[in-house]
Amino acid sequence: NDFNLTDAVIPSFEKNNSATNYVEELKKHGPEKFSQKIKEKKYTLITDTTMRDAHQSLLATRMRTDDLVNIAEFYSQELSDLFSIECWGGATFDTSMRFLKEDPWDRLAKINQQAPNILKQMLLRGSNAVGYKNYPDNVVKFFVKEAAQAGIDVFRVFDSLNLIENMKVSIEEVRSQNKICEGTICYTNDVTNPNESKYTLRYYIELAKELEKAGSHIIAIKDMAGLCKPSAIKLLVKELRNEISLPIHYHTHDTSGTSSATVLAAIEENIDIVDLAMDSMSGLTSQPALGSVVSIMKQNHQDPKLDEISIREASLYWEQVRNNYKAFETDFKGGSSDVYLHQMPGGQFTNLKEQARSLGITTDKWGLVANMYAEVNKMFGDIIKVTPSSKVVGDMALYMITNDLSPEDVLSPNKEISFPSSVVEFFKGEIGIPMGGFPETLQKKILGNEKPLTKRAGSVLPSVNLDKEKENLETKYEEKISNQQLASYLMYPKVFEDFMDHRQTYSDTSILSTELFFYGPLPDKEYSLPIDKGKNLIVRYLAKGEPNPNGSSSVFFELNGQPRTIEIINTEFSKSVTTKIKSEENNPNHVGSPLPGQVAKIFVKEGAKVIKGDRVLVIEAMKMETTINAEKSGTIKKIHVSSGDNVETKDLLIEIE
Repeated sequence: NDFNLTDAVIPSFEKNNSATNYVEELKKHGPEKFSQKIKEKKYTLITDTTMRDAHQSLLATRMRTDDLVNIAEFYSQELSDLFSIECWGGATFDTSMRFLKEDPWDRLAKINQQAPNILKQMLLRGSNAVGYKNYPDNVVKFFVKEAAQAGIDVFRVFDSLNLIENMKVSIEEVRSQNKICEGTICYTNDVTNPNESKYTLRYYIELAKELEKAGSHIIAIKDMAGLCKPSAIKLLVKELRNEISLPIHYHTHDTSGTSSATVLAAIEENIDIVDLAMDSMSGLTSQPALGSVVSIMKQNHQDPKLDEISIREASLYWEQVRNNYKAFETDFKGGSSDVYLHQMPGGQFTNLKEQARSLGITTDKWGLVANMYAEVNKMFGDIIKVTPSSKVVGDMALYMITNDLSPEDVLSPNKEISFPSSVVEFFKGEIGIPMGGFPETLQKKILGNEKPLTKRAGSVLPSVNLDKEKENLETKYEEKISNQQLASYLMYPKVFEDFMDHRQTYSDTSILSTELFFYGPLPDKEYSLPIDKGKNLIVRYLAKGEPNPNGSSSVFFELNGQPRTIEIINTEFSKSVTTKIKSEENNPNHVGSPLPGQVAKIFVKEGAKVIKGDRVLVIEAMKMETTINAEKSGTIKKIHVSSGDNVETKDLLIEIE
């Protein structure tokens, strides 16, 4: 690593015996009464998103548990008047297992331990729970129940297409767990635009009324791309006040650079709660700056009871922490008015840039991605774009760019296209039917002979036998499996299995400092590893030997002062270099890779017969799966790749004769 890492200093605090305790109040009054009490407050409350959406949007969701937990007690003592801390759910659930090798449930338990008096908030994608697809109803209920018992107090429940029927199961389960349910309106386009015919003011008002009827305690306006302008939020809040009796909570992203103006306009309109992020983790694709908004509120006699010195101390802590995540920072440096064109959610923006980069689409071509994203949205009928529907639009946009396809090509009945799996599933109706339905001719082309769903996906998926699944896992791992682990497995089977394999091979690597985990040890520096309560290992890395013929190297280090040597596989050495054959452009027998990625599944064997349109294999790149179909009927002559191989664009995969 070529930058200096920081040991973040945790700000000091006194034990505060008069700290506010909304968790107790919620228990005492129950969610209905508690929510109404919020409405009676004379000022706007604030949710701090630093522990979830801010790092998801700025640092590709890579923030480690340690860095969140270290400051949680400071929050509990010095910032107890926050409405909540958003610290769980959304993309943090799978990425903590996938990239950080940490258990998301462990994160929640630790934050809860350090800040028991502050409401912990999560983001739940309705029938998608914390995944990218719809799950059977009993799985969604099981997940919500586990999350509630693990310490989530506020569930923000949304659906990526604003479909109430996809939210009902979660809303009911949150209610039966006696927790606060924020029924969510996802906001897109512009309610002040006189030419808007689809997502109008009336549309949002009706949605809010439905959510109130379904049992929400609070209505959240989720402006995931930061498209809501100051005049639009005023209109929306004013009208909602007339039609519903619930408190209103506004969430936005600062991608355009002007979202703090919208937040201040909402506060002028006496909105009940707003989402903000600590100053050093705010702005850009994150939320607007908490400290700055609080300053203005105090000046306007709407004191949200938060201490400005404490906010600055917390912000300074996050600034130091952020320094250690430079590797995940995007090159996005300032507000971007093109968000009004492409409407990309803040949480997707950084990930899509990363995805584009891994596919060889450089920053200078970002305008191409933004325009294509807008084109795809139009082609799909102008849909609500938030996880997972936004992922479908992003997958398609990148697929079209890497394959040099225009919207005309996609719509042309004569051009054969292997659509990304997420696009096929979307048009099948697996995450729901968007308002106004699917564009019919495109749906026919994408699905071919497959029949689309006519019912809500969750209702046609068979229930999962939870006890049986748990038993299978216990047999497989030869250890006791908790309900929380089962919930993780049901959401992400493969990610969970990789995580368990990592734990069984290397034990719990979450005890490593952020510096060690991401960048490895520096020679001759001492590191203290906490392995038990009050018990630390002192490790000093000395040197690494040359690779020997079998591809491993000796590593020399000291453990508590005693010299040790271990043999490890030298990955640099063992990368055997193989050059892949490229497919010939005009050879109809050649099946080439449409994009760089990894071969995830192969459905055929050499010598097998295939019919035009049959699935032959799946390529995976950055959470995007693309199924490759046979473009002609014939016999599989040769398969040039195996499962797990990395391939580049146009590498020859299969020959059909």
